[in-house]
Amino acid sequence: MKNKTVKTQIPASFRVQTRTQTGAVARTGLALGMSTAVLMPAAFAQSNETQQLAPVTVVETAIDPNPNAEPGVPYKAKTSGDERHTRPLAETPQTITVLTQQQMLDTGRSDLRDILRAQPGITLGTGENGNAFGDRYIIRGQEARSDVFVDGLRDPGMTVRESFAVEQLEITKGPSSTFAGRGATGGAINAVTKQATTDVDFTKLSAGIGTDSYRRLSADTNYVLTDTAAIRVNLLHGYQDVPDRAPADRERNGVALSFNIKPTERLDITADYYHLDAIDKPDLGSWLVNGKPQTNIPVYAQSGDFLESTVDTYTVRAKYQVNPSVRITNLTRYGTTDNGYVATSARATTTHATNPGGVYDTVVLGTHQGWQEVEYFANQTNLYVEQEIAGMKHEFIFGLEFSDHSVLNGQYTTSNASNCVTSGRGGGASNSGCLTDASGNYVANIDSVLNRQVSRGASDIDWNVKTISLSAMDTVDLNDKWTLFGGLRYDRFDYRTLAGTTTKTEWKLEDGLWNGHLGLTYKFRPDANVYFTYSTASDFNGGESDVTSCDYGGICVPATGPGGTLSTAERQALFAQSSPELSENIELGTKWNVNGGRMLATAAVFQVTKSDVMEVLGGASYTDIGAINSGKYRVRGVEFSLAGEVMPKLTAQGGVAFMNAKWLRSQDSSRVGNGLSNFPETTASVLLNYQATPKFSFGGNVTYQSKKFSGTPESPESLNIKVPEYTVFDLFAAYKIDRNTSVRLNIGNVTDETYYLAAYRSGAMLYLGDARNARLTLNYDF
Repeated sequence: MKNKTVKTQIPASFRVQTRTQTGAVARTGLALGMSTAVLMPAAFAQSNETQQLAPVTVVETAIDPNPNAEPGVPYKAKTSGDERHTRPLAETPQTITVLTQQQMLDTGRSDLRDILRAQPGITLGTGENGNAFGDRYIIRGQEARSDVFVDGLRDPGMTVRESFAVEQLEITKGPSSTFAGRGATGGAINAVTKQATTDVDFTKLSAGIGTDSYRRLSADTNYVLTDTAAIRVNLLHGYQDVPDRAPADRERNGVALSFNIKPTERLDITADYYHLDAIDKPDLGSWLVNGKPQTNIPVYAQSGDFLESTVDTYTVRAKYQVNPSVRITNLTRYGTTDNGYVATSARATTTHATNPGGVYDTVVLGTHQGWQEVEYFANQTNLYVEQEIAGMKHEFIFGLEFSDHSVLNGQYTTSNASNCVTSGRGGGASNSGCLTDASGNYVANIDSVLNRQVSRGASDIDWNVKTISLSAMDTVDLNDKWTLFGGLRYDRFDYRTLAGTTTKTEWKLEDGLWNGHLGLTYKFRPDANVYFTYSTASDFNGGESDVTSCDYGGICVPATGPGGTLSTAERQALFAQSSPELSENIELGTKWNVNGGRMLATAAVFQVTKSDVMEVLGGASYTDIGAINSGKYRVRGVEFSLAGEVMPKLTAQGGVAFMNAKWLRSQDSSRVGNGLSNFPETTASVLLNYQATPKFSFGGNVTYQSKKFSGTPESPESLNIKVPEYTVFDLFAAYKIDRNTSVRLNIGNVTDETYYLAAYRSGAMLYLGDARNARLTLNYDF
């Protein structure tokens, strides 16, 4: 049997010989080898004992430039991309789910919303007035659409997010304002981006085709310029029709550039640029009739519908090692995002008595629209100090952060044709566009029923918040078994919003937020521990940047007081005195880093209590009329997860979360005892990959979500508007053609299950999950 020869790429830091020197060394090595071969018989003749050497196994592994990866275990990350988590994930006293790049590739999902919705404890929401962009996440029952971070800095505004430039995705569960700042009441999402490295040259090319006109081309190349400088380029073009819902479609075009240079041994500088264009024709899915989803519906998106998002960000990060025990990092970012959408929904209704065709049940089309401009600047500096005090090792982190986030929201002016008269929300006659006629048949030319004319209108929300933050953290080993973590953060913010189109109302709020985090870990065996953590999070009135309506996380102020109707000035004064919402998390868990550190299994029980909640008043929908700091609710649950090598050849990543929510206090006593909207009590996902042979692997992914009820954020569940439970199966297989070339097949929703991701509170939008689809991807790495 011939020995397998493995060609190894040598990191740039080990390249110390020129080609001429290498040739000389090779000739010397050959001479030494021949001499050794000649002398071996004599040596054996002088020895009476036979020595048997241990076998040497040569393992060929793919290049993984992710510095946080567990070597040789594609589904397991060893450390967090946030350097403030100084210990490995297996020793961090908090539930943190990390999705590696290989895991994201195997699932066949590329948009972050599709990747995240499959994770336990996370669900999607719907909405309008800016929420319809889709990247609205709910973590452990808490709104998290403004709690998305990129490399540790907040990514403000609503936008479409893609994974082509993401190295790993981290989901911190439970209130975490000590790390994230304001918000983060249910947790936070952090995308760790691909950055240039001086360790190795590589290029990864991918080309995919599939059903529903699917195509995806991507390139990821890292080039070492010198031993101290490198550049990395990521390119993307992707397109597909929404499976079985054409002409609804999705297109993505992106570029990510990263340049790294080390001017000295102590200084490391990386500059990044990121650009993404997302161009969709949105499909808002089905609708409910008598609480049941309508099936076999046509694609009713109108010809002029669009959902577009353009993102540009510039980032510079610097690291300086002052001495072996002290280092400083600085991260500076400037970014802009332009969003816009005009989308069509459908809902069941009845024609009005004045309708020329008479009175009958029908389906009427609705218009949802908005535009948004985001501009932000942030600068974060952290000082890391390792110090031994009283025989105990401390890892101190002192942070200073400044951010300036501005979001300008506006409306499009639309005019629609009509083919019927329906009963409007108030019961009066309304000229409308109907999908069905008196016989219940769909009308002709369904994509142009509204013949909609669109023009960009004026802004109606000018939102800005400036924040200065100070933080201090310490991780200390009390002894070889006990580790203590403590953190404290203060955010001083200056908030200002101008609301209205013609008459502007100014809302101002200046205050400070104190938040803390405490974690205690007991390592009862070398590969396992139990931990306890307590953490808080807080956010201010009007903290969501895309709305001013109270029921969507915007401004909440009473309209009346003891003396009757409040004036604008009186309402502004009440707003300025409002206290922040506060979330507290108590969690007890255990982590087992078994199989020689190749698999991490975790379990945790938790309770999140949110108090001083802003509440919308009954009948005051889509307004800023609400109660200040009047609500309180609780979420209890247990979560299990694992990631890594379960046994030789079998790799897994997955988990399950069981949760229960309950309103404890409200200005509306009928809410007390109810659950939360958009809150499935059980969510689960398991991804398995079996390496059948050195060249062939296959696996699958199963995702489950129990039923949930629609409603606005932090409102009681609407029991008459239910999103049914679903279970979706995906399959994939990969074959390594040669050392550089491989092919992967993904089949999504193998059983062609009709399932729904979320429902708007009226039932007018019921987001459809993707139908069955297949994709074949050719990869070439060198």
